[in-house]
Amino acid sequence: MRVFIVHRWDGTPQSDWYKWVRQELEQTGFQVHVPRMPHTTTPKIQEWISHLRKEVGTSDKDTYFIGHSIGCQAIMRYLETLPTAARIGGIILVAGWFTLQNLESKEMAAIARPWLTTPIDFSQVRKKTNNITVFLSPNDPYVNLKENKALFERNLQATVIIEKGKGHFTAGERVTRVPEVVREIKVFSGHSE
Repeated sequence: MRVFIVHRWDGTPQSDWYKWVRQELEQTGFQVHVPRMPHTTTPKIQEWISHLRKEVGTSDKDTYFIGHSIGCQAIMRYLETLPTAARIGGIILVAGWFTLQNLESKEMAAIARPWLTTPIDFSQVRKKTNNITVFLSPNDPYVNLKENKALFERNLQATVIIEKGKGHFTAGERVTRVPEVVREIKVFSGHSE
């Protein structure tokens, strides 16, 4: 079973909680990949989808994805490009979003704009898996909880879990372990204790 962790905007495979999740899942027998996404300070949709496609190769019911922030967007957009019959094991979206607030500069807003305005075919994403869990936090400075929770539930019929005090789930907010994410992947794959 393979797990792909797609890091956040301006992130690296070593950022935040990715290494910890990788170690935890590898101990359970998963193969975990944390690809370094291209141009991470100026992420572009097509570049990230192409890179993910190249990293993943053929995905199947034993393939799982964990996204963080813009990584969630990349996963959804990658999944909608797969053949209609393709099925994967599940996706976990951490601090995922369809809307953003408090972007710090005009440059950031310009980088985010295509991700916010290019439509996603949610029916195609939903056809790929029945397992979609989203983790959000009420004190996330960028992701409006109420708005995004409603959008994930409506667009993807996702299970939304609220984690208090986690902000945008970054190391800067002291989030370096996310046992709830590991637990959810194990549940998806039938490895729960």
